[in-house]
Amino acid sequence: MYYSRPTMLGVLGVCVLGLLLCLPNFMRAPAAKLPWHQIHLGLDLRGGSYLLLRLDQQSLVDDRLQGLEDQVKQVLIEKNLGYRDFHKDGSARVLSFLPRDANEAQASLTALSALTGNGGDVAAAQDQGRITLSLNEAALKQRAREAVSQSIEIVRRRIDGTGAVDPEITRQGDDRIVVELPGISDPEHIKRLLGTTAKMTFRMLANGAGGNVAPPGATMLPDMSDNNVLLPVMDHVEVDGAALTNAGTTIDQKDGGWAVSFSFNRAGARAFAQTTTQNVGRRFAIVLDNKVIEAPVINEPITQGSGQITGRFTAQAATDLALMLRAGALPAPLAVIEQRSIGPSLGADSIRAGAISLGIGFVLVILFMALFYGRFGLYANVALLANLVLMTAILSLFEATLTLPGMAGMLLTLGMAVDANILINERIREEVGRGRTALAAMQAGFERASSTIIDSNATAFLAHVMLFVFGTGPVRGFALTITIGIVTTLFTTMLLSRLLMVRWYALTRPTELPV
Repeated sequence: MYYSRPTMLGVLGVCVLGLLLCLPNFMRAPAAKLPWHQIHLGLDLRGGSYLLLRLDQQSLVDDRLQGLEDQVKQVLIEKNLGYRDFHKDGSARVLSFLPRDANEAQASLTALSALTGNGGDVAAAQDQGRITLSLNEAALKQRAREAVSQSIEIVRRRIDGTGAVDPEITRQGDDRIVVELPGISDPEHIKRLLGTTAKMTFRMLANGAGGNVAPPGATMLPDMSDNNVLLPVMDHVEVDGAALTNAGTTIDQKDGGWAVSFSFNRAGARAFAQTTTQNVGRRFAIVLDNKVIEAPVINEPITQGSGQITGRFTAQAATDLALMLRAGALPAPLAVIEQRSIGPSLGADSIRAGAISLGIGFVLVILFMALFYGRFGLYANVALLANLVLMTAILSLFEATLTLPGMAGMLLTLGMAVDANILINERIREEVGRGRTALAAMQAGFERASSTIIDSNATAFLAHVMLFVFGTGPVRGFALTITIGIVTTLFTTMLLSRLLMVRWYALTRPTELPV
């Protein structure tokens, strides 16, 4: 029951610091550059948009099969082995082909062992002379999980580039991504950004092509400005958009329209220079998501490692394209499967309702403690107020996002904190009833209650940490405030309320306790 002066100053200092950290939530930021951390309001309190995106896993399979076909052709050519009749089946996840000669079947299988061996994601088999390569299911699932993680980072970069404040981007399940955008009530612009894969490639146009039939090794792709115009684009990628290091908007010096400038890394610049040097006079297609942005004629080699895309862009379209190129291409398309919008007025109503419920609950708890436990109840109320301040301070310090479930968690924390104070006061009452002196009753009451309080809060803390780690959305917001509240409850109950009671006893030396 003894508090040294440094301990008392430490407890009071923490409370004062908490009060200072709360102030930015109720004041405007000063002109001076001071640390100004505030709690951010979640989607349900501030209003905004909610998008649920799903990754197109079939696109991952198709891309893997296309890449596998290119690898197989390259390996067979290096071994002087022929092939014909390639066939891809995305639903069955297999790629098959016929050797040039039936006698080369075994040699082809041997040559492809580098792709199928060492625990790879491909298995090879031969059936009636046809060689079939099938993709491993476990490897595809791992590839999908990695694609979702990669997509989350790309989505985050794209949204950050629009200036959106406090976006919440989380994974849901194996192939879904939740995007919450507080303050954005019209998500159409964001949907356009996220609905574009932004996979850019630089390829040559086929020579001597006529009509709408693509020559061997080429595919007819639509012109972005007119889908009725089809251009024969070679399947071979000369330079991949992954080699881009930067992109930005600019003004085309020729016609004064908007354009997108870009620059390559060292490897991309070398490949771009080699391609433009070897193909002077030919048309070069810039392809975005299987649509040709433009197909200019290569008038001279481009060796600087940079270029410019002019596609009759508007200012917004040029800005969006530059943003997507900087953020990187999505590994697979994302489809919006659920969309909700919450208006600012509804968010304000939620804040008002949450604040009223928190205020009423807080007042009722204070009245209960004051009526049933007298002076010690008042001390418990002071600790309860400090608990609320410290919770708000920690949320402000880490600039956490407060949601409506989070406000419910704060109210529940206050109830849990009251439980701890009630337990202490009841233990002290029991000791007084047994005839102990005032000091001995306080000492025994705290000692008997402390282990129970710590044990119950420790188990609750672990449970809510697991909720925060494995939960999503509202569950995480609820678990966050409860977890923080448990820590502040232990501090205010075991240190602050005890300090107030001890200091009162040291100053008054009563013969009876007011419980």
